[in-house]
Amino acid sequence: MTISECKLVDLPGSADDRGKLAFVEPPSTIPFEIRRVYYLFDIPSGKERGAHGHRDLQQLMIAVSGSFSVVLDDGKECKTFRLSKPDQGLYISKMIWRDLKDFSEDAVCLVLASERYAEDDYFRSYDEFYREATP
Repeated sequence: MTISECKLVDLPGSADDRGKLAFVEPPSTIPFEIRRVYYLFDIPSGKERGAHGHRDLQQLMIAVSGSFSVVLDDGKECKTFRLSKPDQGLYISKMIWRDLKDFSEDAVCLVLASERYAEDDYFRSYDEFYREATP
């Protein structure tokens, strides 16, 4: 997999005088069925999250509040995305290392995942990720 497969996704929705609504409906919005949902919040100033990769897991990350940066790395190329819109998500394909940083005080990161939690899907060491991503 390459970083070129990772991209910002504008989420469909609607707006009227009562406010706005955005939604995710696989497979038209994202190329996977959602098997797990989690969110990050109350991240202390200056702290980072992520620092791992996945063998098979795909994700859609959404800044439902505040903002943060996501640095993606496929072993050959790095790209940084700034998430700050609740109606836009970042699709992350498998075999991508990710680092999350620069969280605003009110940041909430919602993650929709293609698989349930499985420790053996994780790369916890960048060196191990790099060896497998760039044979």
